[in-house]
Amino acid sequence: MKKILNLCLIADAEKILLGMKKRGWGEGRWNGFGGKVEEGETIEQSAKREMLEESGIIINGMEERGVIEFTYLDTGKIMEVHIFHVSDYEGEPKESEEMKPQWFNINEIPFESMWPDDAIWMPMFLAGKKFQGVMTFQDTNTIVSHDLREA
Repeated sequence: MKKILNLCLIADAEKILLGMKKRGWGEGRWNGFGGKVEEGETIEQSAKREMLEESGIIINGMEERGVIEFTYLDTGKIMEVHIFHVSDYEGEPKESEEMKPQWFNINEIPFESMWPDDAIWMPMFLAGKKFQGVMTFQDTNTIVSHDLREA
């Protein structure tokens, strides 16, 4: 069964906010903020809730830039991830039980400590493009195929 998830990133021409995942899926990797859509929530509502829970930031404005379907062959897990650019927000990022936020210079994004697919789609995201695609992983570290295109 496919899970619907969201991923939020605050980024401008100079910097991006990432969080070090402290537990659960993706532990030990830098990532955006997000998670699963709860019953009764829209994808946008869940994105705002997850951002607040994980970083203390209140989202006032965001735009969906991408949708990627991830399949993991080793587990059969399928995830549809809606990727949002946060353009207007309140608050300063603070550490939560799940994430440790940190600002990075846009030229110093730590791709080597992120999900392998991030280096594929993030350039389109940072360029302000809308995109969609499919990523197939053998396991959490190995991409076997991908198809990403502008939407």
